[in-house]
Amino acid sequence: MEQRQFGKTDMRVTVLGFGSAEIGMDKDLNVSQEDANQLLNKVLDSGINVIDTASSYNTSEEKIGRAISHRRQEYYLFSKCGEGSSVGLDYPDWDARNVRPSVERSLKRLQTDYLDLVLIHSCSEAILRQGDLIKEVKKLKEDGLVRYIGYSGDSTNALYAIQTDEFDVLETSLNLADQEPIDLKTLDEAEKRQMGVIIKRPVANVVWNRGPGAPNNPDIYKERLDKLNYSFMTESPDKILEYALRFTLSVPQVDTAIVGTTKPEHVLENIAIANKGKLSDPEMNDIRRRWQEVCEPAWAGLK
Repeated sequence: MEQRQFGKTDMRVTVLGFGSAEIGMDKDLNVSQEDANQLLNKVLDSGINVIDTASSYNTSEEKIGRAISHRRQEYYLFSKCGEGSSVGLDYPDWDARNVRPSVERSLKRLQTDYLDLVLIHSCSEAILRQGDLIKEVKKLKEDGLVRYIGYSGDSTNALYAIQTDEFDVLETSLNLADQEPIDLKTLDEAEKRQMGVIIKRPVANVVWNRGPGAPNNPDIYKERLDKLNYSFMTESPDKILEYALRFTLSVPQVDTAIVGTTKPEHVLENIAIANKGKLSDPEMNDIRRRWQEVCEPAWAGLK
């Protein structure tokens, strides 16, 4: 699989990363440890070298640790912090005093002594401006618990995080139904600073193939896609998925796109799509033109 230089870090990341939210958070999917073992080992066997998780993804970190910690040298491990009492820590969410306990707990769960990357998880610009969270995360890097630090979030919050010049990496949403990072120049600003760029929600959570109320299914994306009505939206769900993933991977600043699944066969299908390479310039231009014609001022990144 194609690998890309991850900003100014020492990592070369596969264009697809594995997102672990579904294996830990989605009770309806009921992913057992045995299922996670099979899935995560298939991910690594298939050549993917990025595993993305978070302290707030319920049992995700534990399942990763049990399944593949013995293969730690084969993958880059990214996690997130920021939440507090909502995930069982001592202080309110976004209190800087939670940072080290959160990451230490993640390391224990993941059965490792370091993270390749820790990201502040989607807090507001106002909280970032206070400075305490950033200061505590930087200490983790100085002390060797994490190798690099980043911010995960969207819209003007992400733009502010970039402009602090404190972070190595940005994780943000980008897909057929959410192109604000291009319009807002968020990705351009990250590129100027040689930041690594991770994309979450790269296929808009496959909302065209999931019924209303399905887990992890943002109705706002479905509403936007109905209005955008791209020419390929009349094709099969598999073909729409191909356009969606290849669109995101064709945006030049993107280093890796995080795709979650609970099914090993979907991992292989996503890799096959990624291996088809970028969309053609005319295809990209058509998508961007349609977005610019239809998008509304309120179509900012998701919260």
